[in-house]
Amino acid sequence: MKNHERFIVISVFAVLVFAWLGFLLHTSPRFAGSGWGAVFGIAGAVLMLIPLGYVFVKRIPFLKERIAKHVSLQTWLSIHIYTGIVGALLALIHTGHKFVSPLGIALTAAMLLVVVSGIVLRYLTPFVNVDMKDKLLLLQTARGDLDHAWGLMEKAAAGKKGLPPEASLTAGMVSLGLLTAPDNSAGQVTVLAEGVADLEYSIRTHELLKRWFSGMLTLHIIVSIAFYALLVAHIISGIYFGLRWLS
Repeated sequence: MKNHERFIVISVFAVLVFAWLGFLLHTSPRFAGSGWGAVFGIAGAVLMLIPLGYVFVKRIPFLKERIAKHVSLQTWLSIHIYTGIVGALLALIHTGHKFVSPLGIALTAAMLLVVVSGIVLRYLTPFVNVDMKDKLLLLQTARGDLDHAWGLMEKAAAGKKGLPPEASLTAGMVSLGLLTAPDNSAGQVTVLAEGVADLEYSIRTHELLKRWFSGMLTLHIIVSIAFYALLVAHIISGIYFGLRWLS
């Protein structure tokens, strides 16, 4: 997704995340059942049903084979994101900041959780994956340099049997940019070893984040299923009580 598109999505997302707090300042008990309230509610519900198209195209081979040739999955994903987040914003306006019924509260909470988890997965997961690949390549190079420097140190003069006492301090100052890398083999080994250790720690952290994002994807799917079930229940209850009111 291009930078300006990302900016638009993040901006609408920020409005959505903070808009639900409007009930602290404003409440309109009658808006949800009014004509304009119904317009916002129906429009929001329709827009939030459209994201299912991406799920069907991606998961059903029959549809993927025929539709993806004309409209790419990336385009479907963009539609999935835009309609989902705009639909959620319209649905939040539909509430009029009136959170009274358990069904309405649960539906709003599920909707916000689906949007938040989806945005996190869309924008943070790619950065983690790319950064992981770069660091794995860098780690291979660093290990090769470390092996080479270690071999040079073993072949050094007979008086150099180990690392000098100041090696750790030198390596730390080099890592902070206060000194340039020392010329002696022991110092080079120390700097490279600390660099390899830092990369390995960073990679382990990224692996932990990948497992966390995998759990986030599972949560996104489960909460989405719950959200659509609550949405159907909300629509049915609205029709039922609406017909009773008309009668």
